[in-house]
Amino acid sequence: MKLEEIYELAINVGIKADPRGKKAVEALLRKERQALDKLSGQDKEDYDSDRLANPFADTRMLAGDPKTEVGSILAGVDMETQELLLADRLRERGRKIDLVLSHHPEGKSLAALADVMGVQADIWHAKGVPINIGEAVLEGRQAEVMRSVLPLNHQRSVDAARLLDLPFMCVHTPCDNLVNAFLQKHFDRKGAGLTLEDVVKELKSFPEYRCAARENAGPAIVVGNDKRRAGKIMVDMTGGTGGPKEAIPKLADAGVGTLVGMHISEKNREEAEKSSLNVVIAGHDASDSIGMNLFLDELEKKGVEIIPCSGFIRVSRMKKK
Repeated sequence: MKLEEIYELAINVGIKADPRGKKAVEALLRKERQALDKLSGQDKEDYDSDRLANPFADTRMLAGDPKTEVGSILAGVDMETQELLLADRLRERGRKIDLVLSHHPEGKSLAALADVMGVQADIWHAKGVPINIGEAVLEGRQAEVMRSVLPLNHQRSVDAARLLDLPFMCVHTPCDNLVNAFLQKHFDRKGAGLTLEDVVKELKSFPEYRCAARENAGPAIVVGNDKRRAGKIMVDMTGGTGGPKEAIPKLADAGVGTLVGMHISEKNREEAEKSSLNVVIAGHDASDSIGMNLFLDELEKKGVEIIPCSGFIRVSRMKKK
């Protein structure tokens, strides 16, 4: 596959799994085109044209020729300068590596992380929180995230990739959409009646979580106890980063009984405790690994070799002949 084909595939699978639905995402892309038409001069020159077809600002080709043929990928949850040096060292030792793929965003994708958070309000809306309330409580958190990434050295790893002549890309929200949809469907099929102990057992039915548990990083109940009933389960694994604490009581009022997430801030956990909203933390790298695996399986089908590192637990769900 060419690098640009991998990029296009990431966008397409991300849209297909997006909790907003394909029509809503297409509407956002139309608005983006309309916004571009209104720009002129320097603003138009500086515009990131990828936004016209890619609704995920945290997913980009960061370095390398889009026409590069890719037969093998070094993939990990966090791929920064040290992992790029690892890739270069492996190549020196004869290992074929055509692309370094990071899940977490780097470069311009990291700088634009706050842009992908809007989907959180749509997810809450699907669970019963009015969209006007969701968007209102999200605004402050988006601004906080935007400010937090402003001072970062976004281009450090991208510069390293260019100097090492290593194609480099990141695929964040598409993979998070995949794991979010995958787990939400799983729990929806299980129906009501699960306890929090059952929720943890269901998570451990997936090899990524079993592997993480053996490394002391498996699923854990952080609000509630084994015997509590889960009620309505909401999987919370997409939307760029953690949401605002103000969303927690809104979700509880809407009837959500248990959040199943990758991680949770202490202030959000405290808010969940106050709201009697159960929280099960599935595990960050293991959850990211499921999303990455669902995407990378599509590349493996086309003959691309996947070399895992940096916290990525590779599990292929391809049917073996």
